Amino acid sequence: MPAGMAAREALRGARAWIVTDGKAGDENQCLGLAETLGLNFETRRVAPRAPFFWLAPWGPVDPRDRPGRGALAGHPPEILIASGRRAVPYLRALRRALGRSVFTAFLKDPRTGAATADFIWVPDYDDLRGDNVLTTPTPPHRVSAARLAAARAAPDPRLAALAGPRVAVLIGGDSRHLRFRRADMDRLLADLTALAGGGASLMLTVSRRTPPSLRAALRNLVERRGGFFWDGSGENPYVAMLALAEAIVVTADSANMVGEAVSTGAPVMLFELPNTYIRHRRFFAGLAAAGALTPFAGRLEVARHEPIDATPAIADALAHAYLRHRATRGDRP
Repeated sequence: MPAGMAAREALRGARAWIVTDGKAGDENQCLGLAETLGLNFETRRVAPRAPFFWLAPWGPVDPRDRPGRGALAGHPPEILIASGRRAVPYLRALRRALGRSVFTAFLKDPRTGAATADFIWVPDYDDLRGDNVLTTPTPPHRVSAARLAAARAAPDPRLAALAGPRVAVLIGGDSRHLRFRRADMDRLLADLTALAGGGASLMLTVSRRTPPSLRAALRNLVERRGGFFWDGSGENPYVAMLALAEAIVVTADSANMVGEAVSTGAPVMLFELPNTYIRHRRFFAGLAAAGALTPFAGRLEVARHEPIDATPAIADALAHAYLRHRATRGDRP
């Protein structure tokens, strides 16, 4: 058995908490790692009140959530995986309370230094470095090779009936870094209309952040041109869309969605936005250099690439770090 797989097996079934403030991007990264490692995990969503959320990441936890209470109540975990600015005080508080009996992992830069957790993952384009810091080109996620294979073996009938080429369209929305301007929405609609006009079947999903006017226009496009628009009813087809896609269009506001898309090996076309976060631009440039990402301009790209998925490597590194942590505690692996 490869060393990475052996280390993962040593963690299988270990009790873990996933601590975030519930943001999908943060929580899904943690879930992807916990699932890959086979952990027995609980999700703990924190919601500190004012002024405590203003003081994060450096401030204390909300007093109602001190270790043993509120969001941190219950039998303590062996492993804590956290992400997001508001989760940092909770990780630090639990680490102070439990000492080395808990192994702590943080995903993305906690802004409080590399010593914040026992293991930290950041994307290559971030600046944080340290002996306990792992960097990879793409983020961890839940779109595993096994889940893609299962979705292909038993295809979602809502999607399997569509004529090819099937194109998954992953639409994000406004964030603190950028907003979809009217010109951006008009350009996106025009390019998707051209793609559908060329014979592609669009499989389209939107985000909670998608502007309502854009959501309505995209639904109307699918109704006029055919395809599939997920309206939130029925089983979430996200993994099925990625699995069956012969190409993928994804908006540039979400590094997570881009990371999930390139894990499929299908051609990925990026709908670029003028105010894209500079660090995300570095991320996209690296994927473009690897042949995994091209700009979207209303045309179908057909050149496939080797799937890019760092989740297993991050899981292996976390597992090795956990085993070293246990060894220095005097525990047997």
